Amino acid sequence: MKQSRAMSLVEAVANVAVGYGVAVVTQILIFPIFGLHTTLAQNLKMGAVFTIVSIARSFALRRLFEAIRVRRTSERSARGALNGDAKP
Repeated sequence: MKQSRAMSLVEAVANVAVGYGVAVVTQILIFPIFGLHTTLAQNLKMGAVFTIVSIARSFALRRLFEAIRVRRTSERSARGALNGDAKP
């Protein structure tokens, strides 16, 4: 079954929303180990930037893989039609 573009975006946003929380908590815990001291507001802003980039990346990859899937399906159908194997 084909996934719509809207559902691809919903999935990507849900995935990244959870990742946002994990990222902010990780930044709060890890940054001080590397001598980086930021405020909660700064961590939230940095997390927001990475979240936007992550949503775009996730959505683009999902659409790329969907296009590959559709292309393979249509190529198989075309080969089957040429070989007389096409299903009605």
